[in-house]
Amino acid sequence: MNVSPHAGLRQVISADQIQKRVRELGRQISDDYRGQTVIALGILENSFLFMADLVRAIDVPIICTFIKPTYKQTKQGESAVLEIFFSHELAITGKHVLLIEGLVHSGVTTEFLMGDLRGRGAASVKLVTLLDRQAARRVPLQPDYFGFLVDDAFLCGYGLGSPEQTGRNLPYVAATV
Repeated sequence: MNVSPHAGLRQVISADQIQKRVRELGRQISDDYRGQTVIALGILENSFLFMADLVRAIDVPIICTFIKPTYKQTKQGESAVLEIFFSHELAITGKHVLLIEGLVHSGVTTEFLMGDLRGRGAASVKLVTLLDRQAARRVPLQPDYFGFLVDDAFLCGYGLGSPEQTGRNLPYVAATV
């Protein structure tokens, strides 16, 4: 077990392991999309470093864009409803979309977004995530490509984290101790 220089964190996936897996994913995605152009759609904030490295490892034409989900809790009768909104509309009719996540947890937001993209006429929608926390899944969602299976409660580094904590700039993935 490697100890991070950041207090309270331990390294769970090294920078070398990440870069090796990103190159493997890039080759696999390139093979699957050979002869096509792909819209790489990164979900902010957790995907930004993973997406930057991944698109450089893919050798088919790529259009890069990002969206940021925002959530609003509203009341409908006696129950609360969580609404999911995204930062802007995308022109995706007839296009191949590669949805890029840093971490898939419950899968609720990702499943909603994938359904929305299909409903707006995408030719295909595939999901790639650096980290897959399958044990936390609340919907039957399976990434088309993933880097690593994880089960640690809170992870940071390599772009992952929360707005109120440091650690997104770490070159590896760490868990709280």
